[in-house]
Amino acid sequence: MAQIPIYEIIRRPVITEKSTYQAGELNQYVFEVHPKANKVQVREAIEIIFDVDVAKVHIANMPAKIGQRWRRSYIRKSAWKKAIVKVAQGQKIPLFET
Repeated sequence: MAQIPIYEIIRRPVITEKSTYQAGELNQYVFEVHPKANKVQVREAIEIIFDVDVAKVHIANMPAKIGQRWRRSYIRKSAWKKAIVKVAQGQKIPLFET
């Protein structure tokens, strides 16, 4: 299996009401990750990019969705993979700070 470059594993942060709560209260951060990335690769990428110690990583595959725009117009959102990363106590990722 081909190795994914470190800076391509983390696609973008997911900023929602729930992820903001998790970042503030539970010390967990949510990212969209490469579809073929695993927990070990996500842990290494977060530790190198943000210089924090990762305590735990959870991975979830988010299914594709079909939504309706107007009466007969449909839109398809493709499937994606997200990672919920818990960092060590007392450490923060500044990307999520408000």
